[in-house]
Amino acid sequence: MNRNNIVMTTKMSHMLLKQLGPRLFSTTSFTHSIIAESSRIPNGTTVGITRVLNMHVRNWSTHASSESGMDKKENTNTKAISSYWGVAPPSLTKADGSAWKWNCFRPWEAYQADTSIDVAKHHKPVTWNDKIAFWIVQALKYPTHFYFQKKHIHHAVLLETVAAVPGMVGGMLLHTKSLRRFEQSGGWIKALLEEAENERMHLMTFIDVYEPKWHERALVFAVQGVFFNAYFLAYLASPKLAHRITGYLEEEAVNSYTDFLNDLEKGVMKDIPAPAIAIDYWCLPQNSTLKDVVRVIRADEAHHRDLNHYASDIQCQGHELKEYPAPIGYH
Repeated sequence: MNRNNIVMTTKMSHMLLKQLGPRLFSTTSFTHSIIAESSRIPNGTTVGITRVLNMHVRNWSTHASSESGMDKKENTNTKAISSYWGVAPPSLTKADGSAWKWNCFRPWEAYQADTSIDVAKHHKPVTWNDKIAFWIVQALKYPTHFYFQKKHIHHAVLLETVAAVPGMVGGMLLHTKSLRRFEQSGGWIKALLEEAENERMHLMTFIDVYEPKWHERALVFAVQGVFFNAYFLAYLASPKLAHRITGYLEEEAVNSYTDFLNDLEKGVMKDIPAPAIAIDYWCLPQNSTLKDVVRVIRADEAHHRDLNHYASDIQCQGHELKEYPAPIGYH
């Protein structure tokens, strides 16, 4: 090979690399085809190098044209995301055939709340375990009531950021326990995570009504950080105490939403239209108002109250949760 041929080949290679950029090295199918082709070409020949580069240009042109066709299709739907892994977002619709617009939950997760549940039930503390749990919750109640007073929506936002923690912590610790002991959980992992998700949806509903201020966000950050770690340690030490604490927390949540509902019914607070996310999540009528939303959220909290007191009762009587089927779907 003479010097002129080497210079010409080098320049051509440099130009092609500059045009193709990272495509030359990022696509495995091209790399495989080049390797396969180059294995049949004698090394050290100008013809061989030229054949490899020309072949790569043809492959890239075909790929580029197919990509441009895909881009045209994607432009028709700006929400579509192209993925190398082939994971396409599902196309979901409501029962009436209209498009489903929520990414935080799916149509099959919507339900009608059972508002007939007794919201006045109370677990009377008898044992030392119960009394400790009860007074811990009472000690936490008074500062929050003093801080928020009649600001019910502000209180609800903070309440839901904390109320979603116990189910997640309990489900996580039961999950790791199940893995360590090679045993099933009786469905309690799913039940507790379901509770945490339901509480989170309460928060997603309220932030459509009220946007927390910076100092409230800072308060949430601090309270959640302290409560998460404290509840984590409490659950490690005594799951029955942790579930009893949650049961009493849910009782206070029911009381708070009852006060909220009473003020809405008396006209102390303006009853605004229900957020669209609440209408779809709880399958509420289209003309529902904030009163209806508070009523179904209070029912959810009452169900969580019963579930956690039930879990504590199981363990207080000397049994493990896995021995009794969890009430999955019990909102």
